[in-house]
Amino acid sequence: MAAPFPPFTHATAVQKVRMAEDGWNSRDPAKVALAYTRDSQWRNRAEFVHGREAIVAFLTRKWEKEHDYRLIKELWAFDGNRIAVRFAYEWHDDSGQWYRSYGNENWEFSAEGEMERRYACINDLPVAESDRKFHWPQGRRPDDHPGLSDLGL
Repeated sequence: MAAPFPPFTHATAVQKVRMAEDGWNSRDPAKVALAYTRDSQWRNRAEFVHGREAIVAFLTRKWEKEHDYRLIKELWAFDGNRIAVRFAYEWHDDSGQWYRSYGNENWEFSAEGEMERRYACINDLPVAESDRKFHWPQGRRPDDHPGLSDLGL
């Protein structure tokens, strides 16, 4: 079970978004996959992923490519068992080129609080290392680090 459970309030939706951000910032595919139902369905960019095993494989590939990954998510809207978020993350490839990836996700949750569906649209913007905005140590974003709106993103 993955509290909080739907239907979401503003406070529980914000909590769920932060829990998702923290999980993804761990970069631990097996841990992240536990937040999703066993038969969870994803669309991530143009890739379709079905089930926890496929989620683990997807995230393993992702973080092998996206080095020094740091993510910020922000609640956009919520209703019942659905949450919409906007996000940005920074990473670099093997050549050292940095990117800021921007996107939106639509989430749908089971009564047990696990995510059943995740639809993500993402765009990558090359950035100079000097233009990076996400500078906390690898892992959970510190509570005092600005969010997306605070950073003007």
